[in-house]
Amino acid sequence: MHPVIAAAVMGGLGLIFGSFIAAVSVRLPRDEDIVVARSRCRGCDQALRAWELVPLFSWLALQGRCARCQTRISQRYPLIELGGAVVGVWAGLSGASWLMVAVTAVLGWQLLLIAIIDGENFWLPDILTWPLVATGLAAAAMIGWDLALSHLIGAVVGFGGLWLVGWLYQAIRKREGLGGGDPFLFAGAGAWVGWMGLPSVLLWACAVGLSLVFGMLVVRRTVSPTEKLPFGVFLAVGIWLTWLHGPLGL
Repeated sequence: MHPVIAAAVMGGLGLIFGSFIAAVSVRLPRDEDIVVARSRCRGCDQALRAWELVPLFSWLALQGRCARCQTRISQRYPLIELGGAVVGVWAGLSGASWLMVAVTAVLGWQLLLIAIIDGENFWLPDILTWPLVATGLAAAAMIGWDLALSHLIGAVVGFGGLWLVGWLYQAIRKREGLGGGDPFLFAGAGAWVGWMGLPSVLLWACAVGLSLVFGMLVVRRTVSPTEKLPFGVFLAVGIWLTWLHGPLGL
């Protein structure tokens, strides 16, 4: 398998999946149908035609506006589509076989959607975190049954460990420190990287979170101790980097 060919194929698929991710990230928080309902313009409510749904290229051809009512189309759509393409290309270049390319892309696209939902809404719905656990265990079984037990243990330890941290924080500080979806996302981390990868996921997540706080301090000079941060985004980055590079120090 030539990596350039794999990257090109997966990049094209990434644009398609990125378009779906962009639609889901808008519809899911609004409790709208994400499977059957046709895409519509948010301005005139007209159903979009096939040529208006081509990922990235339709937005460029329409110059970022609806063809009928001229309502501006948010730049988030082409940016998310590009994000999906980047994940696909990254997977194509990093995999030694089509199986590894496929499972890496599936993980990346799932994490991209989870990060967008949590970053915009501070919400990790079960409909996204539970499938992450299932796909992680399925990927481990396909790669090698000897990995399946380690990754199953990782899912259990991931959920139990982060749930315990959240419970202790709430018991001591008398306020919620972690969202209810974070333990399920960490269970997904264990399912994908195994129990040995969980410390690395946390280290990467903390590094990303501290970098964000440092950036906020530089820009705003102050950060409230009660300010909400999308920890799910940090975990998603940690899962992705640990999957690509393995547990730190090993």
